[in-house]
Parts: sequence; structure tokens; C-alpha cells
Amino acid sequence: QVQLVESGGGLLQAGGSLRLSCAASGRTFSSYAMGWFRQAPGKEREFVAAISNSGGRTNYADSVKGRFTISRDNAKNTVYLQMNSLEPEDTAVYYCAAGSISFTSVVVTAERWYAYWGQGTQVTVSS
Repeated sequence: QVQLVESGGGLLQAGGSLRLSCAASGRTFSSYAMGWFRQAPGKEREFVAAISNSGGRTNYADSVKGRFTISRDNAKNTVYLQMNSLEPEDTAVYYCAAGSISFTSVVVTAERWYAYWGQGTQVTVSS
């Protein structure tokens, strides 16, 4: 069992930066691939970024490539999402997720493969 707690959300202006954190409980954090997803009002939840269990591989949605960076610190049981050049379209609740999954694009971008989810943190970007 893994429990995930996100933090770092907030309200900021377009062009700003924010770093989200997701702290995981348990001793098996380093065995899980981790993903970030987001859900904007009235929209379905969508994939943002993922990182392999070792941190050696990453995958990003086209909409955030070049602006967001996912990273992890297995010693701290934490995964991060550094978000730069934020746009109003990035406004959403951001969720982190963990899964014992094969790190292929088809799998890591699909929320159904992730077994554990956090409660989400709100990010609001004003224009």
C-alpha cells in the first residue's frame, strides 16, 4: 500500500513558476513509476508527466514539454513537478499517482494503470 500526498499548489500569474511535491509513504517507493495528471474544471483528467522508478526515463504530454520537469528523490520518497512559464490553460487540480508498470508511452500516459493516487492540489494561473 502506498499513500501519496501532494503539496505546492497555489494561485499565481501567467508566466510564473511553481514546484509541486508528492510525498509517498512506504518502503517500496523506488519500485514504482510515478505520474502527474491534472483535471481542469469540466474536463477529463489528463496525463502530464511520468518518471520511471529509477528516474532514468521520463515522458511528457506535448502541452507541457519544455515547460515542466518531473524528477524524483527516492531517498526522500518524493516526486516533483517543476512548472515554468505557466499559462491560464494549466489551471487544474494536479494529482500524483504511483504504479508498478512497464514504462512505455502507452502505459504511463494512461491513468488506469496507476494503482495509487493522491488527493490532488489546486493550481490556478491567472492571465
